[in-house]
Amino acid sequence: MTWMDRRGFLRRGSLVLGGGVASGTGLARVASAAGLVSPNAGLAAPVAAKADYSLRIEACNLEIAPGISVKTTAYNGQVPGPVLRLREGVPVTIDVTNASAHPDIVHWHGLAIDSLNDGAMEEGSAMIAPGGQLRYSFTPRPAGTRWYHTHAGAGGDLTLGTYSGQFGFLMVEGKTDAGKATSAGYDQEIFLAVHHWGPRFVPMVETMRMESANQPLTTGSDVGYQYATVNQHMLGAGEPLRVKAGQRVLMRLLNASATENVVLALPGHTFKVIAMDGNPVPNPVAVEVLSLAVAERVDAVVEMNQPGVWVLGSTLAEARKMGLGVVVEYAGRTGAPVWNEPDSSHGPAKWDYAQFALPASAAAPDETIPLTFHDVGALKGSKFDTWTINNKSWPDVDPIKVTQGKRYRLVLRNGSGDQHPIHLHRHTFEVAKIGAKDLSGLRKDVINVMPLQTVAVDFVADNPGDTLLHCHQQLHMDYGFMTIIKYVV
Repeated sequence: MTWMDRRGFLRRGSLVLGGGVASGTGLARVASAAGLVSPNAGLAAPVAAKADYSLRIEACNLEIAPGISVKTTAYNGQVPGPVLRLREGVPVTIDVTNASAHPDIVHWHGLAIDSLNDGAMEEGSAMIAPGGQLRYSFTPRPAGTRWYHTHAGAGGDLTLGTYSGQFGFLMVEGKTDAGKATSAGYDQEIFLAVHHWGPRFVPMVETMRMESANQPLTTGSDVGYQYATVNQHMLGAGEPLRVKAGQRVLMRLLNASATENVVLALPGHTFKVIAMDGNPVPNPVAVEVLSLAVAERVDAVVEMNQPGVWVLGSTLAEARKMGLGVVVEYAGRTGAPVWNEPDSSHGPAKWDYAQFALPASAAAPDETIPLTFHDVGALKGSKFDTWTINNKSWPDVDPIKVTQGKRYRLVLRNGSGDQHPIHLHRHTFEVAKIGAKDLSGLRKDVINVMPLQTVAVDFVADNPGDTLLHCHQQLHMDYGFMTIIKYVV
């Protein structure tokens, strides 16, 4: 049995290979107890009109550097998948064909759409069986840099889920683009997605201990990688990013890694952050380094005012050796690409979301919900640790119950030694507090909670339907780090 069922999901039913075609909330699918779309679905009859976009999940042999290839699964045979440009408020249809050997699903990350189309089986979205096809139909909103990716489980099979090449940018364009809303706009738009390849099991590094009991916070195994890329290629392979002196370049950056957070720099340049997770920031600030946790996006304008040939890459030398970087080449300049170390005070622990927010307190919530995360060790012979939220591990959790229209504050308490990029599906939240610091105005769908840190985020329950909340690290959500939000009448 493959690890597509997220710890027993499909034990509740079995695949039906015939059956009638059902249509619910715009999602054309075959009715089955397992929630799988059959290869016999024959969707052409009920959805005869051609879809706006088509994606094909298929095996792909990707050459990431001369002599270095990885076998993976991708969309339309390319990594990243095609950029999908949608218009806010304009309905769209996307046909997804699964030509792989495993059931799969596509999540439209950052969109406020219905549960069935959202692409998470834990919310009731249909899985697509091998050979099957599914039409997603929804009205995209809000505008901004979103993305799409598989939401299938991987477990101990490190070829599946977000370890694979199944990811791509999804641009929802509104009346005013986040980049062009700046005073001078931009001259060039570049999409850059970070990914890690060649995952393997490695011993987990114990870096922190509980102050009270002097006990390790983490045990078991972790995942390490052989290679890293920006888009398809390792640093030095493929074409450089070509720019001209005086240009303003809008970089849309995405961390599409399964488990690795990253810190990036471009020597001699700064990144003026104008949007995070696709949402304009209330206080655009130019910074020397960018910290992107798994699944985070940053839109930043870079002033091209240092002619030369440079490395845009990880601040970690070992990560750059793995390939995490890309060459930036000014017109008329040649030579070996240059890397200079940024200020040593920068790094993930120094990254401050608050600098992009407003210093005023966020609006008072109607209700506050504390959520504490713990690692309870490797259970039942597993190689990996099990994660809990309020001492419960998925699927044995107590749903968070909300009422439509109310504002809720989730107090995220990290009781572990790991960083946790927490993602809320189908909603955007406002960051209300980092530690003891109050803030407002910063709207995101992923927030990285540092070890032993507490972060508070607010959301309005304005999109009824089952809603998943989880750590976006594949290893963590596969082993329990998820819960569900349910709307009640």
